[in-house]
Amino acid sequence: MNYRSGFVNIIGFPNVGKSTLINSILDKKISIITKKVQTTRHRIFGILNKPKLQIIFSDTPGFLEKKKYILHKIMMQYIKKSFEDADIILLVTELGKYPDIPQIFYKKFKEIISKIPIIILINKIDKIGLEYRQNILYKTINHWSNIFPNIEILPISALKNINKDLLMDKIYKFLPKHMPFYPKNLLSDRNDNFFINEIIRKEIFNFYKQEIPYSVEIKTEFLEKKTNTTYIYSIIYVEKNSQKTILIGKNKKSIKILKYFSEKKISLFFCKKISLELIVKVSKNWRNNYKKLKNLGY
Repeated sequence: MNYRSGFVNIIGFPNVGKSTLINSILDKKISIITKKVQTTRHRIFGILNKPKLQIIFSDTPGFLEKKKYILHKIMMQYIKKSFEDADIILLVTELGKYPDIPQIFYKKFKEIISKIPIIILINKIDKIGLEYRQNILYKTINHWSNIFPNIEILPISALKNINKDLLMDKIYKFLPKHMPFYPKNLLSDRNDNFFINEIIRKEIFNFYKQEIPYSVEIKTEFLEKKTNTTYIYSIIYVEKNSQKTILIGKNKKSIKILKYFSEKKISLFFCKKISLELIVKVSKNWRNNYKKLKNLGY
C-alpha cells in the first residue's frame, strides 16, 4: 500500500501559534486567531489531501493550569483526547519562552513518548533579529532537550512559513500507511455553522475588551443558501444584561459595526454574498452549565 493517512495533533501553550500553524499548512483560515489567550475553545480537524496522502491535523485549546469554569474543563478534555488518537503529536512552544507543562499533560507525554512520534516546534523564530536569534534559540532548544531528551526539535515560523517544508517531510516520514479516513474533497470535520460562529466570535475578540469576549458564545440557528446570497441568523449569548448592553452599544452602533465586519469576513470565507442577522440574548452562567454547553456544541 502506497497511501499514507493519519492524525497529526497540535498541542501546546496559549498564544504560541498553533492555529496559525494549521491555517498555514492548509492554506485556509479554519482556526480563528487573536492576540488574546483562550481564543481556541474547540478541537478542530483540518484535512490536507494530496495524491496518495491524507493528513488530519487537529487544533486544540492551549494548556490551562487553572480551570475556573466547566467550559475550561471541557477544553482540557479535548487536549487529553488528542493524546489518545494521535499518530503524531506536534508540541508547539515559542522562542525564548520557558513555560511549565501542566503536570497532568506532562505525565501524558511521558506515557506516550515511546509509542507515538513527538516533534517539539519552537515557533516565532522570525520575531527576533538574527544577531540575537542564535543564542536565544540555543537556550530554548537546550531547555526542551532537558525536559524531553531524544525528542526531535524543530525551529519554525508558522507565520512566515520558515521550515514548513521540512516539517511536512518529517510528518510524512512518521505517517502510517493507511487509506484515507475522510472524503478527499473535505477540508474539515466541522460544518458551515461552526465556521460562521467562529468568525463572529473572532470579530468580538477584536472589537470588545476585558471580559466580554470570554463571556460570549455564538450559535447559528438558520442558514439558507440561495443563488446570489446566503442568509444567516445567529444568536450571540452573553451571561449578563450589562454585557448585552455593551455588545449592542448606544443606538445599536456597536452591533452594527460587528455585523458589518462579520458579514465581510464570512463572505470572504465562503466566497459568497452574505446577509447576516445578529441577535443578542442572555444565558446566565452558560460557561458553568453542562446542558447549556452541550446545546452550544461542546
